[in-house]
Parts: sequence; C-alpha cells; structure tokens
Amino acid sequence: MSGTRLHHLQIDPAVLQGNGGLGRYVLVPGSVDRCGRIAGRLKDVVVLENRRRLDVHLGVLEFDGRAIDVAAVPTGMGCPSVDIVVTELIDGGCRRFLRVGTSGSLQPEVKVGDVVIASGGVRDEGTSDVYVPREVPAIADPLWVEALSLAALRLGLGERTHVGLMHSKDSFFGREFGRGPDGAANHAYMELLQRGGVLASEMEAAHLFVLGQVYGGAPRDVAALRTRRAKMRMGALCAVIGTVDHGLATLAEEQAAEERLIDLALAGIGVLSGLEG
Repeated sequence: MSGTRLHHLQIDPAVLQGNGGLGRYVLVPGSVDRCGRIAGRLKDVVVLENRRRLDVHLGVLEFDGRAIDVAAVPTGMGCPSVDIVVTELIDGGCRRFLRVGTSGSLQPEVKVGDVVIASGGVRDEGTSDVYVPREVPAIADPLWVEALSLAALRLGLGERTHVGLMHSKDSFFGREFGRGPDGAANHAYMELLQRGGVLASEMEAAHLFVLGQVYGGAPRDVAALRTRRAKMRMGALCAVIGTVDHGLATLAEEQAAEERLIDLALAGIGVLSGLEG
C-alpha cells in the first residue's frame, strides 16, 4: 500500500516498514503523553503529526546489541478508537502490537504500582461484536505473554507483575463506578468479575485481541509458534493505578507505575524479537 496514505493517521505505509520485512513493533498506549514518553526511550525518533493528535512516533529500540524498529501510536480511550487506529496500522503492514495502558485492580493482591500482563480479555465492550459473535473469546498471543513474563523476571519485577484476564469495558463511570440509574447492576457485575478471578479493568485490550484473531491470529501449528510465521501478534500490558475499593494512586505513584510499565514494554519487545528469531 505504499503511496496510499492511511486516512486518519495521515501517513504513507512505507514508514511502517522495518525489521527485515516483519514491520515495526507497535506500542499502542491510550495516552498521548505516554506515547511521547515511550518515544523518549528510543533512538533516531521521527514524529509524524496529524490533526487528530494520533501522532506516529518512529524510532529504534536498542536491546542486547540489536536494533529493533519500533513505532508508538496513541489510540485514545475506548475500543472504537482502537478499531480505527489499529486497523489502519494493520492495513499499513504492522503485525506486532502491544497495548501499554493503565488499569484498576480487581484483586486485593494486585496493588497500585503493579503491572498486569493480559492472557485474555473480558469482552464487556460493543466494538468487537461487529466482527465476531460474543462466544468468540479475546485471547492474547501466547508468545507475547511469555516474552513479557521473561522480561519482568529479567528486570526484577517478578513480584510486581501478574498474568491473567483483564476486563475491557465501554463505560468508565457507569460500569466501574456505578454511576447512573443501573448502578446497582453494574456494581454486581464488577463483583462477579472479581469473584471470577479477573485481575484488572481497563478499556481497550479485548478488541485489540479480537482484531488479532480476525486478521490472522497466531500460527495454527505448534512448530511455528516461536517463529515469524505468525500473521499477527497482539499483547497487552497495564500498570495498576487504582484499587478494587476505588482508591486511586497519587500522582507520584502513577508516574512511577508508568515508568515501570514502559520499562517492561520495551524489554518485552526485545525478548519477543529474540524468541521469534
């Protein structure tokens, strides 16, 4: 599609090429600010601006003596925006995506400042319903889960990192905080998720996983699992900035959690690149 500009991102897909034909590893935080902070960790950064503030940050990650082509693009909040941004990036040739977000804990052992690696997502959002029926699960790529877990151990974050399900919702205030006339039902729903072992709640991961499945998913044979033959790999990593009882992190705690999150995200890319060979 080189020469055909992506409509909302306003870029030529050629800029997304790299990594020996694999395309860039793309970090997709919700926050514009977090996107800039990720780019600050890269080398040779170029920022391609657009009128929607979905600026595309291109750079190189240096990891274990290797140079890895990376992009960071904010999605904004919610699955409808993820649908637009990620689909255009897929159309532009990207095949490796990692959500780098924030979340609220649903379990007492998952504390403010911890990081959650998603193994899958609870589809409490409507965007993915346009693609597949509700019975189709939202599952993270297993090699992303392995790479991020290994990266957490490498960084000494094993005790602050958790792996499990994340809840993806459409309404922050209604669903999680019980605002509005259906507040009691929403509180009951969130309690069911907590009792069911869901680790944290956020707003984007489930649809990202569904897009990965729709556009190719993981290899369908075990021999190819650790190779670049996977058409698509989707992962998600979230820093915890709120607790199950709706306590919120201080600004200092939130910033420290996000720095830890970015450390782990970039190390996870490095490890995944090595695992794929």
